[in-house]
Amino acid sequence: MAKDKALVVIPARMASLRLPGKPLVEINGEAMIVHVWRRAVEADIGPVLVAAGEQEIVDALSAAGGQAVLTDPDHPSGSDRVWEAVRRFDPDGDYGAIVNLQGDLPTMDPAHIRLTLELLADGEVDISTLAAEITEAYERREPSVVKAVISLPPGGRQGRALYFTRVAAPSGEGPLYHHIGIYGYRRAALARFVGLPRGHLEQREKLEQLRALEAGMRIQVGLVDRVPFGVDTPADLQRARRTMAPS
Repeated sequence: MAKDKALVVIPARMASLRLPGKPLVEINGEAMIVHVWRRAVEADIGPVLVAAGEQEIVDALSAAGGQAVLTDPDHPSGSDRVWEAVRRFDPDGDYGAIVNLQGDLPTMDPAHIRLTLELLADGEVDISTLAAEITEAYERREPSVVKAVISLPPGGRQGRALYFTRVAAPSGEGPLYHHIGIYGYRRAALARFVGLPRGHLEQREKLEQLRALEAGMRIQVGLVDRVPFGVDTPADLQRARRTMAPS
């Protein structure tokens, strides 16, 4: 049915304090945003749209054969940018599921994009996302590594998110999980989410997904085997160029 159709949207803007012009930085001959777009196309779950904050991003996607929508450059978050693009691309609501993929994950596994959509099969789930078990000790203490606290039975591969935090949690023996920045939304859930006021915990932890939990929305987390490599600094960019270089 039409409502089951999925749309992948990749928000991108040029403003970045640590890596200016981030979407268009070159990795082995192509802009990073083009690499991310290709990973989403390879997932083969529906049309892929870049929600661009600037015309030069639109131009880069068009030159690569992709599609982009120019959005308000002053959106407060990627989710707001995605929602504007969804409404402009699909004003009649033909797409019932929206996958929001970060534009700085050029090594994202297409199978993980598909999993994000599959997690929405449970009608009780509003939002889906991914996590991987932390294997490096320093990541347990690193505030930039967001931890997902999940109601997860031993051996389980998915569970309900109870909290997200920058500190090591939960306490006690057992694994911690590194949250991965991709979200699947039921269209109605995305519309509700962007209309909610910022939550108190969201503002305290600087984590947008806590707004949904504070409002009682259900976030389902699927486990994957590895965290995709993100590009957020010049050092990350050099590593990406080495990692993705043709063999």
